Amino acid sequence: MAKKGPRKKVPKELAVINADNCTGCESCLEVCPVDCITLNTLPGTPGVKGNQSWCEIDIERCVGCEVCVHIPQKKTNPYELTVCPWNAIEMVPTENVAVVVSQIGGPPEYIRENWDRLVTTAHKLAELRVSS
Repeated sequence: MAKKGPRKKVPKELAVINADNCTGCESCLEVCPVDCITLNTLPGTPGVKGNQSWCEIDIERCVGCEVCVHIPQKKTNPYELTVCPWNAIEMVPTENVAVVVSQIGGPPEYIRENWDRLVTTAHKLAELRVSS
């Protein structure tokens, strides 16, 4: 379980999942070292993976490690092991996360309902990043 409490340092980049590309396969969820990824399903839809489900990253807990995007390899190994089979995850500069999350972080009604948790949090992290 990830530690609770204030951050020591705000990462340069945070991971964002494009909900339109995500099938809810949970590959990223399995490898996240800080346990900040959850599976979402729209209310009123059957809980079947790929049917109105997508993974979401809690950007307040994300440390920007990139493990959800690719598994780190030795620098001498030219092959990258990607985690998401759908390329739904991208690393975004912390200063731009609020805009990106508001556009691709989930269905529009979900974003509206969760605006404070998703976008306002991203704005606060961007402000912390700029001030540090």
